Amino acid sequence: VQLVESGGGLVQPGGSLRLSCAASGFTFELVALNWVRRTPGKGLEWVAGISAGDISEYLHSVKGRFTISRDNAKNTLYLEMRSLQTDDTAVYYCATDLRAWVSPRTDFTYWGQGTQVTVSS
Repeated sequence: VQLVESGGGLVQPGGSLRLSCAASGFTFELVALNWVRRTPGKGLEWVAGISAGDISEYLHSVKGRFTISRDNAKNTLYLEMRSLQTDDTAVYYCATDLRAWVSPRTDFTYWGQGTQVTVSS
């Protein structure tokens, strides 16, 4: 299993970013995928997940601002982030345990290397 995130960067408060996670080594369309972030203050925090059946779930504080999606033809997971706030500053990871359903937690088996998102003026 390989997960490779990209798309992070520096953005001003109120700005937008789109993260991508290219996946390989498993049958992508049969697996739920998640975004998890890590900050120095809060540690690991589950952000969003999307099931094999395209049902998405979100952390309450990002609902309405973040959108998780998947492209099964490209084996790629996305996280569209809008109205970014300084509290969204974190390393964002793509993660899975190869199950088909979303489980909001942080003890996944497989992780990418992470991509840094910094929200600052």
